Formats: sequence, structure tokens, C-alpha cells
Amino acid sequence: MSLSLDLEARFARVRLLLMDVDGVLTDGRLYHFPAPDGTMVETKGFDSQDGMAIRWLGWHDIQTGVISGRVSLATAERARQLDMRYVFQGHIEKVPILDEIKAQSGIDRDNIAYVGDDLTDIVVMRRVGLAIATANARPEVKRAAHYVTTAPGGSGAIREVAELILQAQGHWPAILEKYEAKHEVE
Repeated sequence: MSLSLDLEARFARVRLLLMDVDGVLTDGRLYHFPAPDGTMVETKGFDSQDGMAIRWLGWHDIQTGVISGRVSLATAERARQLDMRYVFQGHIEKVPILDEIKAQSGIDRDNIAYVGDDLTDIVVMRRVGLAIATANARPEVKRAAHYVTTAPGGSGAIREVAELILQAQGHWPAILEKYEAKHEVE
């Protein structure tokens, strides 16, 4: 995929990738199961290729994190598995959380990317250097984005974003080489 020079420059500047969870890291479905004590347990599915890509970002000192309106043990565990630095749950009002993350990280807004899919994400998208909407995002969110993924949330959207960041920053050839995949793309 060919990006405009402006868009490629935005991907090249990313030092922090933040994202929503439901509809971005997942397909948005929530699964409820009864626990032995009669309470309900909520879980969700995460894409393994998204997870691998988040790891690659960490290898290249690109921080990651989530800002989610829902509180979920599954999200906390997935973030722990992927060594995400910022994990904020239960926050529908996301701008104060973005401000807190900016203060903690010392990373300027122009070096932050955010991936969202619903209306609560637009306010954050307007305050970062690279606003990204997933293919399954609401039309309003897509209009607020600098880039719209071809993959939907929970099905490779974050992998797509991570690969674009790594390509724009010149790290992609080394990843292909590491996995002996370089000759496959020539």
C-alpha cells in the first residue's frame, strides 16, 4: 500500500500507540459465561497476529496502551501479556486519560497514534498526531481519521497499523529477515 508523504511522515513519528479495546483489539463482541458461584464472567477474543505486532513495536521502543470504556479482566490480562505500558479501563471520558498518559510518558501529541472505532474515540483522535479508524468503525470516526484500516478490529487492524509504523520507521526489513521471510516479498 502506498501512503501519501504526509501520512508516511505521521507513521514515522509514532513513539506511542494507544487504542480502544472493544471493536479495535477485539471484534466488539462480549461473551458472558456463568461462573460456579452463579455470577457472570465476561470475556472477549483477541487476534494473535495483533499481539505479535504489538510485541514488535515494543522491541523498537514504541510504547503501547489501551484506553477502554469497559472494565475487563480479559483486557487487563492481554495487556499484561503484551507488556503494554498504559492500561486504563472504565473511562468513557478519554481526554483526561490521554492527558495523563502524555504527562507520564513525556511524549508529544505529534508522536502519539490512536486507533478507535466509536464516537467516544473521536475526541482523542483529534488530539494526537495520527488518528486511525478501524474498517468497522462508525462513519463519523472514519471521517475524523487520518487513516482507515482495511482490516476490521479484532481481525488484524492493529497488525496493519503496527506494520505501517514499522515500515515507515525502517524496522520492517529486519523483522522479515529475523523470520527468514525477506525473500518472500522480493
